[in-house]
Amino acid sequence: MHPRNLTLSGGIAIPTLGQGTWFMGESRFERKAELAALRHGISLGLTLIDTAEMYGNGGAEEVVGEAIAGLPRESLFIVSKVLPTNASRNGTIAACERSLKRMKTDYLDLYLLHWRGSHPLSETFAALQALKDAGKIRAFGVSNFDTPDMVQAAKVDGGGNCLNQVLYNLGSRGIEWDLLPWQRERNIATMAYSPLHQTQLLRKPAMQKIARELSITPAQLALSWLLHQGVIPIPKSSDPERVAENRNAWDIVLPAEVLKRLDEAFPPPSHKMPLDIL
Repeated sequence: MHPRNLTLSGGIAIPTLGQGTWFMGESRFERKAELAALRHGISLGLTLIDTAEMYGNGGAEEVVGEAIAGLPRESLFIVSKVLPTNASRNGTIAACERSLKRMKTDYLDLYLLHWRGSHPLSETFAALQALKDAGKIRAFGVSNFDTPDMVQAAKVDGGGNCLNQVLYNLGSRGIEWDLLPWQRERNIATMAYSPLHQTQLLRKPAMQKIARELSITPAQLALSWLLHQGVIPIPKSSDPERVAENRNAWDIVLPAEVLKRLDEAFPPPSHKMPLDIL
């Protein structure tokens, strides 16, 4: 069984598997299904929910707010992100306040800069630290930062940056060349968005064959592999059955022989590659 939590550099425990919300909050016709999926996931222990002000132009945060209404706040781990265009010192603080209002919560467990923009990182990190000092967020980090960005960030983040959320899955392993080792050495956690590569991985013959032999699903195989890397996957689904399937990846430990076969089918990088972004 995989560990249920890992400890961020600031001492906060974060679940090792969560629920994503990209594309949620965009259609009122999907809202009922989205709410049902998120609530079902929470009931199964998937208490980490990742969202962003960009998703559905705030709509995904509103869905999250509705899904968590009435639940003990301390039992949840809520992550959101500020858009780079809003990431000035004052803009970051104002964006966080808007996100809190949409989700009807007093604080975020983790707040990320969605990707690097034109505002100086010193301003953004100063705002994130101020939000942390004020109790509006418990921790902060970044998203879509490659190794040179992380090196620069480390010079101005005051040691507070504890996580980088990037595209990472069996079909996109470029970060293993330098970014992932760099972060591991510094106890900076890695969160993987699109862990199923927008479902593309599920259709790969090698995935289907290995999953069938193990009597699991291709999605569970892909998620368990990420858990073996010490990375936090955040699959998104509006189907409660699929959410339950994703959650069971926590209980699937892959034999060394299977990990070797996956390396053969989806080779690790042999050189530095540009950071994949969707």
